[in-house]
Amino acid sequence: MSAQEYRKDDRSIEDRLAHIETQNNAIIDALQKKHKKHIFIGLEDENEERGNWSGRFDFFLSCLGYAVGLGNVWRFPYLCYKNGGGAFFIPYVIMLAFVGMPIFFLELSLGQFSSSGPLTCWKYAPLFQGVGVGMVAVSAMVAIYYNMIIGWSLYYLFASFTSELPWEKCDPEWATEMCLDYIKKVDNAGACEMMEYHVNRTQGACYNKTTDKIAAIFDLALAKDNGIERQLPSEQYFERKAIGNAFSDGLGDLGPMRWQMVLCYLLAFILVVLALSKSIKSSGKVVYFTATFPYIVLVILFVRGLMLDGYKEGIEFYITPKTDRLTDSVIWKDAAVQIFFSLSASWGGLIALSSYNRFHNDCLRDAIAVSLGNCLTSVFAGFVIFSYLGNMSHELGVPIEDVARSGASLAFTVYPYAVTLLPASPFWAIIFFLMLLTLGVDSQFVLVETVTTALMDRFIVLRKYKLLTVMVLCAIFFLLGLTLTTNGGIYMLEVMDTYSGGWNIMFIAICECISLCYVYGIRRFLVDIETMIGYKVCGFCPFIACKYWWALNWCVISPVIVLATMIFSWVKYTDMEGDEYPEWSDALGWLMTLTVIVAIIGGALLALCSGEGSFTDRLRQATTPTVEWGPALVKHRSLVAKYVPGFVVDPWGKGGEVAPDDIKLQMKEPSQVEQKTPNPSHTAQYQAQTAPGAYGPGAPVYVTYVE
Repeated sequence: MSAQEYRKDDRSIEDRLAHIETQNNAIIDALQKKHKKHIFIGLEDENEERGNWSGRFDFFLSCLGYAVGLGNVWRFPYLCYKNGGGAFFIPYVIMLAFVGMPIFFLELSLGQFSSSGPLTCWKYAPLFQGVGVGMVAVSAMVAIYYNMIIGWSLYYLFASFTSELPWEKCDPEWATEMCLDYIKKVDNAGACEMMEYHVNRTQGACYNKTTDKIAAIFDLALAKDNGIERQLPSEQYFERKAIGNAFSDGLGDLGPMRWQMVLCYLLAFILVVLALSKSIKSSGKVVYFTATFPYIVLVILFVRGLMLDGYKEGIEFYITPKTDRLTDSVIWKDAAVQIFFSLSASWGGLIALSSYNRFHNDCLRDAIAVSLGNCLTSVFAGFVIFSYLGNMSHELGVPIEDVARSGASLAFTVYPYAVTLLPASPFWAIIFFLMLLTLGVDSQFVLVETVTTALMDRFIVLRKYKLLTVMVLCAIFFLLGLTLTTNGGIYMLEVMDTYSGGWNIMFIAICECISLCYVYGIRRFLVDIETMIGYKVCGFCPFIACKYWWALNWCVISPVIVLATMIFSWVKYTDMEGDEYPEWSDALGWLMTLTVIVAIIGGALLALCSGEGSFTDRLRQATTPTVEWGPALVKHRSLVAKYVPGFVVDPWGKGGEVAPDDIKLQMKEPSQVEQKTPNPSHTAQYQAQTAPGAYGPGAPVYVTYVE
């Protein structure tokens, strides 16, 4: 408005300032929507179509949270106990160096270079496109049963908000006569006679003469041999109150769904939807808590465990090596399987996570840091666990091997009982189950994100409906997993855990190594990696000093070790043990395994059948990179064109060698433009052009700088 009109404006100065502030905010919002970044803190997506992590720590913590899961807490310590204590560390470290780290680095490199998820990153060799389908199938199956374990954690977390933990004592509502509180431990048979109990010396137990029920045990080993064994209150609570498997005869008798578990299972999926509702940026912020909180809890529990009686015996049992076990092939097989299970390699999640990285991120640094961090977490968790197992052995008067268990029994039976031995046990129970929850959810986030990313890469239109896609996926997973909420659901979970991520994962790893080393070409793959991460890795080490080490592992060592492990697992294969698993339970498990294998073979056949010409021509087409293979952005594809003859820089027709989205405009004076001479050694290019609508001498010129 003019000065005269301004003087006639009778608004107060506060109203005018408020009006100006509103206009400024509107301008800022418009600029942020246009550039898709915060104009003050400068967080910009390099790939605006797919999006990127907000920062390096988002990706690092997401990878760490994905790799560090429930298996680190309940599976690794048990395998140490089973395979000679500290002796298990030797094959475990060897498998980490020759199998775990190489596969981990390979997948991070593949996802970051192609900016594609596990379903669409195989354009370098379409013959192997079925491997991506197999990865997605594995992640989907694991996501279904893994969320049930999170549901159990939620159930126990809610049950811990009380003044006295419900599994601290035997409750007649759910406890049986074999519950620990109802059967005493006496020193000898004479003690039973003094209490006027009937003594059965062949069973090592004493009976109440009135009720004819077991009242005491004077010989634990003899009683155990005769099928008489006391059960912890936490064990009976888990089996009879929480999940109800005590009321099921096995997989053939699932029984009704338990409404408490249905609600907890549903809540677990709701947490996943909330975390993934926006994009990887929302889950990238959640992991700042979920990936770090377990370490805080583990440290607290370890310090408390060192104050308990019997902790030394537990830790000594954990770390004392039995070197004679190293000659047993089983220990090497267990180490290889645990590496895949622990690092979550060949599940597709690592490819999905790294696909959101910026192109020049140092993925080798991340691979080494996450792999070492994950394995050190497993070792440290073992110290925490066995300090409490030593205390339990001391309190119960039984050998440590009788309280060291694996799987759900360790997490939801032994740990809850150990917590009852601590002062203020409800507080410690809340802390412990929060730790289990955070250990599980960040792995679950990535499992669901893997499937979501694969679908959105395959069907681009779904990127506009990320929330709806995640909701539909979680709804499908929830419905498919309702059998896990029944009384016999734990038996279904064991079948899925055994077969959905077994040797089919190793087959996927072998396919990855063969496709990249012998079909795509190991030399080109190494140059691709060097183009991304530069000549120096980890800030100081020349990549040339280590790249042949990785090449040797990918081409020879890793696939040979994995193949040997697969063959050994077939030779030593046994059916699901126990009367709870009928013969058809193994057939059901093999169907899950063969789903992945059929997907891999089917993808190869599809690639061959969709080609043109003779079989040789079709095979050549199926093993040759497609025109779209390579980085997602044109400015990065131009780097590849420098060492790959005939490489198509702009297969999508974005406009020459430089896409419009890759250009940044800066206002410069003509004199400055003339003095600006690009350095030929730099990959950046400079172009000068007259600004639209401005002509003649002295007109401002926009310099476009292509990064």
